[in-house]
Amino acid sequence: MTDVSDKSLDKALIARCKQGDMSAFSELLARYEKRVFNFAYRMAGNYDDANDVAQEAFIRVFNSIGTFRGDANFTTWLYRIVTNVYLDERKKQKSHLHTSLEDYIELEENTVTRQIEDGNPTPDHLVETGERDDLLHRAIQELPEYQRVMVVLYHTQSKSYEEIAQIMNLPIGTVKSRLNRARLALREKLEPIRELFDL
Repeated sequence: MTDVSDKSLDKALIARCKQGDMSAFSELLARYEKRVFNFAYRMAGNYDDANDVAQEAFIRVFNSIGTFRGDANFTTWLYRIVTNVYLDERKKQKSHLHTSLEDYIELEENTVTRQIEDGNPTPDHLVETGERDDLLHRAIQELPEYQRVMVVLYHTQSKSYEEIAQIMNLPIGTVKSRLNRARLALREKLEPIRELFDL
């Protein structure tokens, strides 16, 4: 399915949602729930918090879909909601993240399984990649929330500077400078193990 047909399908579903069609909202949810959860997980760092963020985001989407004007892409609007929910939750918690080691290990095992199916890497390569991913994930989790959101949007969700500016409601220059600062902070955190990352 092309990007154009994706957008027109979204537009048709949103129009039906605005008329109170619950099946259209269910379809919209099915189209985006995996992407929203993955984005939330990259920011939150654990399954439970990511699940809470994703659920709250879809509740907000459901309650606000009537006000969506279509000035921005639906995905940009959706990512803005997810980002706001995550930042709101972080403000509420304001305690250290309580990443469950077991959750992370389970997710890492799933990642390793997918890597074996996709590219048949060697066991040594899998272990090294798993360790590197784990260290990178931990370093990202140590960044301040706004930097973490930008790194995740740009590097894992492949959003452009323009899209991030819309999602974060910031000027593009601010996005570029903050993302640059986030990268520098990340590089500093990874400096002791730089040989793993070719820094």
